[in-house]
Amino acid sequence: MPPLSMLQERRRVAMRLKAAGVDSAQTDSKARLFESCAAILLANGLRQTSHATAFFIPARIEVLGKHTDYAGGCSLVAAAQRCLCLVSVPRNDNILRIFDASQNRHITIQLGTDRRIPRGHWANYPATVARRLERDFAIGFVGADVGMASDIPAAAGLGSSSTLVTGFFLALAAANDLAAHHRYRRNIKSMEDLAEYLGAVESGSAFGTLQADKGVGTLGGSQDHTAILCSKAGCVRMYSYRPIRLLRTIEFPADYVFVIASSGHAARKTGEARPKYNLASRLCRFGVREWNNVTGRTDPHLAAALASGPDAEETLRDILSSCESDTFTPQQLLKRFEHFLAEDWQILPTAVHAFARGHMSEFGRQAARSQKLAETLLGNQVPETTFLVNSAVNLGAEAASSFGAGYGGSVWAIVKTEKAAEFARNWQVDYCERFPENTLKSEFFLNRPGPAAFEL
Repeated sequence: MPPLSMLQERRRVAMRLKAAGVDSAQTDSKARLFESCAAILLANGLRQTSHATAFFIPARIEVLGKHTDYAGGCSLVAAAQRCLCLVSVPRNDNILRIFDASQNRHITIQLGTDRRIPRGHWANYPATVARRLERDFAIGFVGADVGMASDIPAAAGLGSSSTLVTGFFLALAAANDLAAHHRYRRNIKSMEDLAEYLGAVESGSAFGTLQADKGVGTLGGSQDHTAILCSKAGCVRMYSYRPIRLLRTIEFPADYVFVIASSGHAARKTGEARPKYNLASRLCRFGVREWNNVTGRTDPHLAAALASGPDAEETLRDILSSCESDTFTPQQLLKRFEHFLAEDWQILPTAVHAFARGHMSEFGRQAARSQKLAETLLGNQVPETTFLVNSAVNLGAEAASSFGAGYGGSVWAIVKTEKAAEFARNWQVDYCERFPENTLKSEFFLNRPGPAAFEL
């Protein structure tokens, strides 16, 4: 554990970040974030000599695989260079004090008590992590003083909520030597296991021998946590889910770069937006339940149902088209099924094959199809994201697609590195002319795939 004073040595921290795979153009700005984390802890009573753990937790880019993870499908992901920086100093009591240097806010949580933090409040994420860990591992948790700072645009589809879940798990796990606990060792044996567990923490699902509990209120999967914890710098990776399994690692071409556009239209999973986000998951759950009722099978998700035999696709289609339910219409169920089938079984394999061979035109065609089906079948797009994809292609991007939960958020474009800066400027001008109300809220930035989360 380094002392807090070391985290204020910007050059030294930047060198460590670079050694871990952070883009050299980004290391100084990230070192400043760590410096601000240490400073806010020092301003709240800690000493320069206090020993701390410091974590770099990246945002993530969902390249392809829209709403596939919780249905047992696949996705192509990468870690972003934008990140949450978190510095934690263990305490001797059960108090968790959190100081957010980026937003100038703080909260104190007493571990081991019934914490009534409303859903939608940012502190619901660390509180949910603390509650689940206490219940799953049944030990008297000690708390920590935590300083955090982030350059991830809020509610932009970059996984900011999952970075909070991951970051506070890492902080509390370090403070309590959780890796030595027998229940932990029994259930979590790899980084992929940890990613799946944190997805369960966020959604409230069971994992291994650990029972379900109240999550944060969203019925997502573990794609975000996988990208955050299991990515490789300079690469994109294809994973399948439930369980998580690495299928392929592809080096990102040196002459290309992601340009990310955060639309400024918030992709929130809280409040009025939550039912929309959860609907896609509920449709998948209901569909596989109907399949199991009719066939007598016990498949855990749509991907398993589809893989059960050569006639499964048509049988599923027939079951859903004749389903009688007070909750969902056959049309809703069929649209959700057709989207998953196309995205997971058709688009992803073709796109990954093309990308691995440098066939960017074919990759771009598959990304365009994914985007169109998100608009027509998944139904989770807004005018801003649709415009950004079309604008990127018109400006010369090899491929472009929205990503994240939907109903707002961000779009990635893949362009030649030598043209990326000019492309980003033109893309931003085009967007702000069409949506001037988002000028101050939107962000456009270049991004090479970065490293997974690590301890500094």
